Amino acid sequence: MTSKQKIEKNKSFHDNDSKKSTKTLNSSNSTTRSLGKNEHLELFRKMYLIRQFENACGQNYANGNIRGFLHLYSGQEATGVGSLSSLKDSDYIVTHYRDHGHALARGIDVNRSMAELFGKKTGLSKGKGGSMHLFDASKKFMGGHAIVGGQLPLAAGLALSQQYDKKDGITICFFGDGSTNQGIYHETLNLAAVWNLPILFFLENNMYGMGSSIERVRAGGLDFFPAMNTYEIPSMEVDGMDVLAVREATEIAREKILKEKKPFFIESKTFRFVGHSYADGQKYRNQDEVIKWEQKDPIIVYPNKLIDMKITTNDEINNIKTEVDNVINDAVKFANESEEPSLNEIFTDILAE
Repeated sequence: MTSKQKIEKNKSFHDNDSKKSTKTLNSSNSTTRSLGKNEHLELFRKMYLIRQFENACGQNYANGNIRGFLHLYSGQEATGVGSLSSLKDSDYIVTHYRDHGHALARGIDVNRSMAELFGKKTGLSKGKGGSMHLFDASKKFMGGHAIVGGQLPLAAGLALSQQYDKKDGITICFFGDGSTNQGIYHETLNLAAVWNLPILFFLENNMYGMGSSIERVRAGGLDFFPAMNTYEIPSMEVDGMDVLAVREATEIAREKILKEKKPFFIESKTFRFVGHSYADGQKYRNQDEVIKWEQKDPIIVYPNKLIDMKITTNDEINNIKTEVDNVINDAVKFANESEEPSLNEIFTDILAE
């Protein structure tokens, strides 16, 4: 039985004629094709790279090397790595302002990413984008976006261009649960459904919009994906702390988008281990809740699982950590030593040529 057949049998996603949801896709019911050892280790490497990158960002924000706003992805690594590991080079990525993890998961240069946060000339956007606007067109990474929900119609436009030009691939649009209270969220879902756009709406539900829990601001319960029946958009819920489950959910979604010529919606249940921004004291969260989610930390759970399954060893995991730590140290050194942009740089890259 294939992954798709098993998921359909278990009714783990919503099709247009389904009005009931069942269990979340996770490792217990995931049927992801057998990955090779190197693939497993690369998933861990990318998650650990993101965690250490974010740790370094926090340290350098505290000492003044990074300024402005800083929204870290710590805790959500399995969602970013699992989803983007299933995409192809032909696929576009559009995301929100918590974008460091997506950029690194897509394979964007670590040094240039760090330099961008430092505001240096060697950054991805010559230091003019900063933390919330990482961008690399060569990777079809069409930016983090600071306006809550503002990336949604832009992603729909990219998907429309793919459809119009008959190009292969899809557009994936990441957004948080806070975006679902914006009118543009509903407008974009409706337009994508009416025009059958090749877009994957990927909700990273980390349970809080800034300091407000879902329970306080949303009518209709904690789940968003069942509401997609209103738009006749197939949908699925996935355990966002489980990198393999997220990977499979995205593979299924991408296949359905291309085969059935319609959008798809994934809700990934995840949790940020840090505040909304670096300055957030997190007084709105109780410690028991944080501890519960930290027990699912993919940086700890996933390598332990690989070791238990005899796929790798503790020594190999430690070697990866050492290699990544060196990469991060080099990135910070590169950013520190890079040249500041000149004042004249403010007049460049304003109009398309």
